[in-house]
Formats: sequence, C-alpha cells, structure tokens
Amino acid sequence: MESASVAVEHAAEHEHHGPPPANRSSRVEAQFLGMLLFIISEVMLFGSFFTAYFFIRVVGHAHWPATGTKLPVAVAGVNTAILVSSSLTMHWALLSAKNENRFGMRAGLASTFLLGVTFLTVQINEYVHVGFAPHDHAQGTIFYGLTGLHGAHVFVGLNLLLFATIRAFRGHFNAKEHRGVEVPGIYWHFVDVMWIVVYTTIYVI
Repeated sequence: MESASVAVEHAAEHEHHGPPPANRSSRVEAQFLGMLLFIISEVMLFGSFFTAYFFIRVVGHAHWPATGTKLPVAVAGVNTAILVSSSLTMHWALLSAKNENRFGMRAGLASTFLLGVTFLTVQINEYVHVGFAPHDHAQGTIFYGLTGLHGAHVFVGLNLLLFATIRAFRGHFNAKEHRGVEVPGIYWHFVDVMWIVVYTTIYVI
C-alpha cells in the first residue's frame, strides 16, 4: 500500500514536462501585441534613416535637394492623397466586417489593395524620371533610402491585403472573427502615417 502511494506521488511530480504554460493575464491579444511590437521596431528603423537626413541638412548644411536636382512635389502630393484615401477604405472594410456587411468589407479591402498598387506604381515611375541615382550624392542616397524603405513596407502591406482580400471573398470573416482584417489594417495605417512624415520632410520642408 505504501509503495503504491509513493508511486502515485512520484508520477504526480513528473506529470508536467517542459516550460510552464504562458501567462494569460494580459488583456492585450497576442496578434495586437505582436503587431505593435513590430511597428515600434519599424519606427526605430525609420528613425535611423531620418537621423542621417537631418544630419545632412542641419549639421552638414547641405542643399536639399542637391544643387541641380528637383523633386516632383506635385506628383508626390497626389500620391499622398491616394495613400491617405486607402486608409479610409481600409477603415471602411473593418467597419463593414464588424457590421456583417460582406460587400463593404470586400469592396473596402479590394479598393485599399488597388490604391496601394497605384501608389507603388507612381513611386516607381518617379524613380525612373527623377533624374538622379542613389550614388550621385548624399541627398540622393537619403532620398532613395527613405522612400525605398517606405516602398518596401507598402509592398509587404499589399501582400497582407491580398491575403485578407482572398479570405474575405471566401467568407472567412464575420462580426466576431475579423482579426485577419484588423491586424493588417493596423499595419496599413502605420504605413500611411509614415508616408505623411516622409513626404513632409523630404518633399515639403
């Protein structure tokens, strides 16, 4: 009898293997927390590029843009309006998902994707006609570095939107389960806000 109780106690001691279960006390969902931490790291990445930009303009007192070059401010302004509009359609898609409006959700996601593709196409066309290369001068390096970094983020966002749009047309989202729309939406709004900062500093100031 005693040996049986010892065996039971020994089994109970070794019943759990591996690390302890994750703490679920936080009210922030894992998807949101992961995206927020990612965005914070991306802000730091953009910050390093902006540091180089301000070092050239403020510390180095260099002309911006470089002498003999001109930036297409008007074209970039139109492109900014396109990207800001995509934030509105993204918000429309999320609200529609929460209200069980499948048409609005699908139309909003598809519109956001198309507006993002338009923005990226205009940006690439700008590179073709801007008249200078990244290696021509420090200003060119910073210009292509900042706008190219943002363009890469737009490309990632378009992939997220494409997957969300495909899932939306397959009927994967509803009022209770719409994380697949909300999380890419957070990233897309971040991309839009960063472009406003890039446009203001690079093209306007």
